[in-house]
Formats: sequence, structure tokens, C-alpha cells
Amino acid sequence: MRGRRTLLPAVAACALVAALSVPGAGALADSDPARGGPRVIGAYRHLVVIYEENHSFDNLYGDWGPVGGGRVDGLDRAASRVKQVAQDGTPYTCLAQDDVNLASPPLPSTCQDGAHGVPASHFANRPFTIDDHIGPMDKTCPAPGVFAPNGVPKGGEGTEPGGCTRDLVHRFYQEQYQIDHGKQDRYVTGSDAVGLTMGVYDTRRLPIWKYLHSAGAPNYVIADRFFQGAFGGSFLNHQWLIAARAPVDTSAGPGGPNEGLHSVVDAEGFPNAGYPLYKPATTVKDAQLTQACGPAANPAFACGDYAVNTIQPASTPYGAGARLPLIDDAKYPNIGDRLSGKGIDWAWYSGGWNDAEAGHPGPLFQYHHQPFNYFAAYAPGRPGRAHLKDETAFVEAAKKGALPTVSFVKPYGAENEHPGYASEADGSDHLVKLLKTIQSGPQAKDTLVVVTYDEFGGQWDHVPPPGKGSRTQGVSDRFGPGTRIPALIVGRSLRHSGVDHTVYDTSSILATIERGLRLAPVATRDAKVNDLTGALRAAGSL
Repeated sequence: MRGRRTLLPAVAACALVAALSVPGAGALADSDPARGGPRVIGAYRHLVVIYEENHSFDNLYGDWGPVGGGRVDGLDRAASRVKQVAQDGTPYTCLAQDDVNLASPPLPSTCQDGAHGVPASHFANRPFTIDDHIGPMDKTCPAPGVFAPNGVPKGGEGTEPGGCTRDLVHRFYQEQYQIDHGKQDRYVTGSDAVGLTMGVYDTRRLPIWKYLHSAGAPNYVIADRFFQGAFGGSFLNHQWLIAARAPVDTSAGPGGPNEGLHSVVDAEGFPNAGYPLYKPATTVKDAQLTQACGPAANPAFACGDYAVNTIQPASTPYGAGARLPLIDDAKYPNIGDRLSGKGIDWAWYSGGWNDAEAGHPGPLFQYHHQPFNYFAAYAPGRPGRAHLKDETAFVEAAKKGALPTVSFVKPYGAENEHPGYASEADGSDHLVKLLKTIQSGPQAKDTLVVVTYDEFGGQWDHVPPPGKGSRTQGVSDRFGPGTRIPALIVGRSLRHSGVDHTVYDTSSILATIERGLRLAPVATRDAKVNDLTGALRAAGSL
């Protein structure tokens, strides 16, 4: 494992009336302490959320195959939404590539599309399998903390095994352009990584697929209509996981220190002039905040002082760059505030947290992956800080049978599957170890695990998210939801495995916790979306 910070064993709703009025509110909490604590959902008294990084559903799970007699909506159903189009709307013949291991050379050129600025490519305009060109053991991963904008050549000096690709842009306005009102056809044009957006992994070679189809594995449900809560990247979607909203930068007003952090978009809502295949006609700016409201704003897109792209927390630990002022929990509560207010035990477990808080973070510790650290109630010295723990504490709790009612688990950077700096295969292997630790622990039968990803990582998916004009019906607003992401619901006590086609987004996790434990919603989206009771029905467990 690269840059390992944690060693794991190989096996090891609002009020009741409101809760009954929202979708999926049938599985309310049994709060009789004599029976082992409250039920979060169905018969389960412990919910574990493992939050991985940066993959779309088609990219990772597109070839999952049938489950329990149900058919997964994967790549075999994607034919009508495969072709990517240029800025002028015409389809590409070839996929441009700038990952050093996918470009031509070193790969032979079999396709040319000079009309769209693709003079030589090995790839036609359709999905391709990354594993055919970059295998899981290939030495294409940079040393921890080294930035390689276009990847590193196989076997190059300083490279490590793991089959890494380059990273892909995954930002707020870019993703809306890529989705193209549900057409799903501008992922290539709207990306700095161009054709890599159409790369997919051989699903059945992934450690997670092999584990769940091995003897003795727990039953599971795959949710093939699960979308990232908000457009864009990790920072915003971690906020959506715990608070279902984009935080407001209170220092972004006139004369404030963050006044200059607003984005500027063109007529298509695009904010960047530096990508290979998109050229804006007007001045643009790609920054941390939404565009400023006013006469110059594009009215089709969100505006204001909302933090939507990566910005640092005000509390330690934090990295270099602009910082978001502490979020006022009294005005903008998160799920931790709700749980603590009712005396329900919970924790956020993060790989590498102890080292980072001690002042010597690992080279791949990600500050913007720690969403509670942005809130005033979790600042150093505040009572809420005790809920922020290291992933090693989760492993110990799972092994001892001491899991809290709700656990959030965030793997360390080298183990979170993020393209660019982490190995997909190693990250999936780490995920399997976490699941084995839970399933071999004394609370396995009472624990339901949700495995999902923060966002799409810049990668294409063929199923349009809910939104205006979309064929996918669901709750939406100006912040999302965005691209479909992988999601699994795993439980030793599930009666059988299955497929769930219910429309969810990241805030459905909040809705599940809130309705099951009779907590008030933290925002507006989580009050309206489906909770995860549909997954239990798909498994015959509700």
C-alpha cells in the first residue's frame, strides 16, 4: 500500500408527524434502551458510512452484472448516451488523451480527428477499459505528495505500483456543463483530462466485487440511481454529506478578505479558459465561490457567496490557501449537531487524523475531506471535537463491539481511490478490509454499512441526474444533484442481495439517519429526498 497511515487486520426526522409525511419514513427508530439502543433503519442499530473518493457509477460499477435476479443499469444500457460532442455540438470521431500512458505515442495511433483538434489517438469516441492499458500493478503512481498533472510514465523514476491515472477536473460549474441538461455528452469537452473521462474499470477485477461474490460474504444491495449530492468536487460533497447545503462565506462581501474569490462564467456557465477543447468567448474565472449575484451574473446558474470549490477550514489542521470562516452551527446545523442534541453516540473517523491534529499530517492527508472541522462546534477546545477520531479508533471499536450508533469513515488519501494520487486497486482492497473488520465483529448482525463515493471525479456516466428536463425524476435545485456515483448497502442480516432502482442522492444518508432516529432535517434537500429504506426492501429485509 502506498503512503499507508493505518494498518488494518486482513480479516478481522424532524418530529414524528413530519417524519411520517416524507418518502420512505416507514422504518422509524425503536428507542427502547433495553433492546440495545435505537434502531437507525429497519432492524439495524448501527449505521456505518464509508465515504470513498471520485468515481462515477459507470467508471467503476458499469460492468457489475445481475444481482439477485435484478439487472443493474450499467454500460450495457448506455449506447444512446455514449457519444461525446465538441463545443459546437458536433460529435468527436476520436478521444483526445493527455494522460502520458494513454496518449499516442506511446500507444499506436488508430484514429484521427483533425477537425476537432485530435490529430492522433488510440481511442474512438466511446468508453474504453483503463485496465487494458494501465494495469493495477503497473508502476504509474507518483510518490506520495508529488503532483503529476498528466500522470507518470510506466516504470518512470520515482513511480510506485498501483495503476494510477492522472487526475481529472471535478468542479462545480464544469460538471453542470458536462452533464449538458441530462444529455451526458460534454464530459470530454469540459475536462482538463479530455478523453480519460470515458475510461472505465473492469468491474469484476475490483477487490470489492470479488469479495462480495466470494463464499461467506455478506449480502448486499447495489443502488443504481444514487447521485452525488451537489455538483463539483470533494469539499462541497463532504459538506452535503453532513449538512445538505453549500456553506456561505461570510467574509466574501465588499471589503472582506475573500471578496475576490467569486467565479466568473460565460454564456454556457463555464469558468475556465485553460482546457484543451473548450474556449470561452468572454472573460472567465475559476475560483472557490459561486459567481457574485448582480447584473453581470449568468441567471441560469447559482450565484452568491457560496463556497463550492475547495477552500481550507479556519480550524487546524488546514493547508495553504484561502480559508472559510467558521460555520455557525446554530444557524446552519449539521447531522452531528442533531445527533449530539438527542444524546445519540456518533463519530467521524478519518485516516491520518491523529497525525494531522498533532501537527505532522501525512503527505496525502486531505484537509477538505474533514467537513466537521469547518464548523464552530468542532473547533479545537470545543466539546464537538471529541467526535472527530482516527480511523484506527473505528477499527478498534468494530473489533470490540463498541461501534456508536452512527459512524462515518473517511480513508486516508492513499487508500481512498482518488485518481491522480491513489491506486484504485489498493483503495478497493482497503475498503474490503474495512468491511471484513465490520462483518467479523460482534455487532455485525446489527450493523448496516453504506459504501459510496463523494463525487464523480470528473468521469462520465450515462444516467442523467434529476433536474429540469431530465428523464430521472427526483428532488433537485441549483446545487445538484450531480453525476451518478457507486453505492452499496451491505449487511450480514440482509435476507438476500438485490438491485435498488430508487432515486437517491448523498443527502439520502442524512434522511435515513434523521427519519430513523426522529431528528429534524438539517436543511431542505434532506427533508424531501428518499431515504434508504428502499434498499432494505430490495433485500427482502423490510
